[in-house]
Amino acid sequence: MAHTHGLLIDYEWCTGCHSCEMACKVELGLGEGHYGITLHADGPRMMPNGAYEYLYLPIPTSLCNLCEDRVAAGKLPTCVHHCQAACMTYGPVDELAKKAQAKPKSCLFVPC
Repeated sequence: MAHTHGLLIDYEWCTGCHSCEMACKVELGLGEGHYGITLHADGPRMMPNGAYEYLYLPIPTSLCNLCEDRVAAGKLPTCVHHCQAACMTYGPVDELAKKAQAKPKSCLFVPC
């Protein structure tokens, strides 16, 4: 089945709060060690200009179904709804792909 909607994650603004991860676990009823989206930390590392870079990377897993029941009820996926940094966007893949072009630190997720 081809998915027409996806999730755009702007890594530049993720604060690493884990809200998406916890909201997903609750929504999908996932137990310990299972995640629909998981948060990875990259860094810190000193950049050539002396500044430190520390990135947080929310990564959807194979358990992510973009909250199909919530979406069918007219709601946003729970990760998007609970994202405190508002760095996740749900919508049509073609629209999200256009937005991603202007966001160099982003990823477009479309479930298989």
